[in-house]
Amino acid sequence: MRIAQVAPLWERVPPPTYGGIELVVSSVTDELVRRGHEVTLFASGDSQTLAKLESIHPRALRLDPEIKEPAVYEMMKLGSVYGRAAEFDIIHSHMGFSALPFAELVKTPTVHTLHGNLTEDFLKIFSQYRHQPYISISDAQRQYKDLNYVRTVYNAIDVSKYPFIAQPSEPPYLAFLGRMSPEKGPQLAIEIAKKTGYHLKMAGKIDAVDVEFFETEIAHLIDGGQIEFLGEVSHEEKVELLAHAAVTLFPITWREPFGLVMIESMAAGTPVIGIDLGSVREVIADGKTGFVCQSWEEMAAKIPDALALSRQACRDEVESRFTIAQMVDGYEAAYREILEGRFALNGSLSESKPVF
Repeated sequence: MRIAQVAPLWERVPPPTYGGIELVVSSVTDELVRRGHEVTLFASGDSQTLAKLESIHPRALRLDPEIKEPAVYEMMKLGSVYGRAAEFDIIHSHMGFSALPFAELVKTPTVHTLHGNLTEDFLKIFSQYRHQPYISISDAQRQYKDLNYVRTVYNAIDVSKYPFIAQPSEPPYLAFLGRMSPEKGPQLAIEIAKKTGYHLKMAGKIDAVDVEFFETEIAHLIDGGQIEFLGEVSHEEKVELLAHAAVTLFPITWREPFGLVMIESMAAGTPVIGIDLGSVREVIADGKTGFVCQSWEEMAAKIPDALALSRQACRDEVESRFTIAQMVDGYEAAYREILEGRFALNGSLSESKPVF
């Protein structure tokens, strides 16, 4: 198949540090190339890929201080993608809602992976284009039932890049990895550490919109002793943090669409304790690879039980459910279903024959 993969320009593909969407796009794109597909990746010019790379800007927008209006560059990119739509059998958008109007104007079908939650404002535009094909990254993400869902495809990781660690470091510590934002719950991770007395190592980026939250709610609690903040870490530093932890905390306060950090932690052997919101129950095997809790207080109480879980079982769970091969199998199946006309394409069933 001739496939266009369309990634946001904000981060490089794959991201050098934090960037869940871009990491998934990189894994999908390179595996499709390995399987013999003709893939074009529309992403920032500093991206690294096995596919043919097309970009309208030389580096990730987040790293360019001269960029004042990122949306302008995203629109230029989408104009380039859809201006060349006839060159592709299918366009795979990871852009949220911004590709929806463009997809209406061409015959080439677009499938949209939903990487975020559908807020009330987002629902207005998704409802208008409900007939286009969508892929959810968890069943919990399908809170809006009327979209034309092709299937659920779980996110995945290259497990080989997460060395298995059979025993956590001594003395044991808790890990938190995620944006320093209210919905990711770093404030609750700190509460858990203080309640239990465990050392907490935290890592993650601070977006501009979260600076005030970090400075007012988090910064004064970081003492460099019990509560340690590592900042935005590289992949190697991230793996080191998760693999040697006794437990990874996932104290979210929002409906998490997937939560890549959970499988990254489990792949290294570290169990995860999370709040029962969004996809958490689909990712954590409760009582086997961690615990699904209703509050941060319950999370704190479950730490001794989590320490007794098999770290090998955590690794085995990821290898059996969240591999890149499984993820791309799901996407290939979705592409075929769309191209065979079993799902609505721009409002009407396709009468074209399969092209693969």
